[in-house]
Amino acid sequence: MKLDGDIQGGDSIPTVFQGFKLPNDGNIAGLLKVQMSKQMLHEWYLLRKEAIRPWPTFFATNRFKQPLAAQRLPRRVVKNIEYFQSNYLFVFIGLFLYCLITSPLLLFAVLASLCVCYWVLMRNTGKRLTVFGRELTLAQQYCLVGLCNMPVLWICGAGAAIFWVLGASCFLIMIHAVFYDIESLLGPEEDSFELTMEEVV
Repeated sequence: MKLDGDIQGGDSIPTVFQGFKLPNDGNIAGLLKVQMSKQMLHEWYLLRKEAIRPWPTFFATNRFKQPLAAQRLPRRVVKNIEYFQSNYLFVFIGLFLYCLITSPLLLFAVLASLCVCYWVLMRNTGKRLTVFGRELTLAQQYCLVGLCNMPVLWICGAGAAIFWVLGASCFLIMIHAVFYDIESLLGPEEDSFELTMEEVV
């Protein structure tokens, strides 16, 4: 048996470790690509504000009635959520603000986080932050601030506050959507189709 060719082995040039490389060369803003300007926020706020139904109508106690049939309950809930969606949003915001006001430590942590974000914004206009020789964009700096603040917010009870706000909002919204007689406000609506069960022999 004869083997031809050269067998290369022995000493090889060691590979120099050059550090860990983040996806997309560390450009987190390029990965997220979430750009929301002040004008977009203002337009969204105006749209939600215009869609708010009158609060006396929203809290009209004479319209709270038990559903006549269980089959019409899902439709009532959907119609209430569609009609009062902006009001429900402000109910959620009100509960969130109430939770912050009644939790001074959490309120202080949130205000401190906002102050740090404002400081980062002001500092970024003059000179960008450099970490290990790499300049961080504004979005990357916000992500860094958020990561550093997460343990502090969790210690201050942010997790329990979020679950409380979500639970209270879902409970109040569902109670209102179930018992508010939207048909008496908008008028009865004919069913677009009816499902009938037929026995197949």
